[in-house]
Amino acid sequence: MTQGAGQGPEVERTATVRDFRVPAYVHETGPYDHSTHPGDAVRPVEEPVEHPDGYTPTQRDLPVINRGDTLQVTVDPAVLAAAPQSATGQGPLYVVGDVHGYLDELVAALQEKGLIDAAGQWSAGTARLWFLGDFTDRGPDGIGVIDLVMRLSAEAAAAGGYCKALMGNHELLLLGAKRFGDTPVNSGAGTATFQAAWLLNGGQKSDMDRLQDHHLQWMARLDAVEEVDGHLLVHSDTTAYLDYGDSIEAVNDTIRETLTRNDADEVWDLFRKFTKRFSFRDEGGADAVRSLLDMYGGTRIVHGHSPIPYLLGEVGSEEGEDSSGPVVEGPHVYADGLAIAMDGGVTMAGKLLVQQLPLDI
Repeated sequence: MTQGAGQGPEVERTATVRDFRVPAYVHETGPYDHSTHPGDAVRPVEEPVEHPDGYTPTQRDLPVINRGDTLQVTVDPAVLAAAPQSATGQGPLYVVGDVHGYLDELVAALQEKGLIDAAGQWSAGTARLWFLGDFTDRGPDGIGVIDLVMRLSAEAAAAGGYCKALMGNHELLLLGAKRFGDTPVNSGAGTATFQAAWLLNGGQKSDMDRLQDHHLQWMARLDAVEEVDGHLLVHSDTTAYLDYGDSIEAVNDTIRETLTRNDADEVWDLFRKFTKRFSFRDEGGADAVRSLLDMYGGTRIVHGHSPIPYLLGEVGSEEGEDSSGPVVEGPHVYADGLAIAMDGGVTMAGKLLVQQLPLDI
């Protein structure tokens, strides 16, 4: 049984650009993992940081919602029976960028595209919907987002369509924080813990308190790579997927097996590789995309993970730089037209993107 997501109390939205600025230590030598990037930092055990109860690094900009139990929502057979069916079988394809706990923004974006109705139920018939990962952390209601995606998966399947999701680095981070907590892991540049990394990267106590076994099982079973209608779907803009297999099936199987073994160091290495980014940007970026397309198929890659303002160089990386916030109207196509970025920077007061594919460009 899955659970649906209530809207929760209204929260004033504030910009969180500061949380995406590059931490100073990312550019320093020392006991830090140098695969980290803006918003995905790792702090070693040797330099613990004490926080008051309930504090997270994003609390200064984003209040934590202390919600009660998630509302139970059932699939209404009458609604599903009335859903429009496609004479050709498969409906249109949509992708969703990083959500990071912004449930209200997600609901609004899905409603705008006609994928859910005013009651939050699937209304798109045989449409196909893919989430590109990163459902939790930084935003106020990550578990509510997961509950909504799980419920929509059931409703879409009953209507002849589907709603599916890929694994992002923040799913690995939350899994690791829950499973391993403060267990030291070898980061390759010192010792770290999942708990410290989760807090440093916007982990919300309210999400951890509401995390249940069925959420963990769902996250652990997510695929990492899929190819749909010529689009190679991944979360991270990195070639690290090549380290896990020479086919889509092999990559997904290897990652699931890694999580099943429940080895903290192995899961940490997986998380570390999934935090890598910007492989498709700048000189050589198109070749990096081609290396993935040649191996796994597809004619264009679609990813989340790296906020579009960073890919465009529109947001400063140092404290004190003037920034009025990113302006993102839609996906960013780059790397000789071979890559589509879908992270609109919702945690930076940007836009949560829901886009129908293929792009008409």
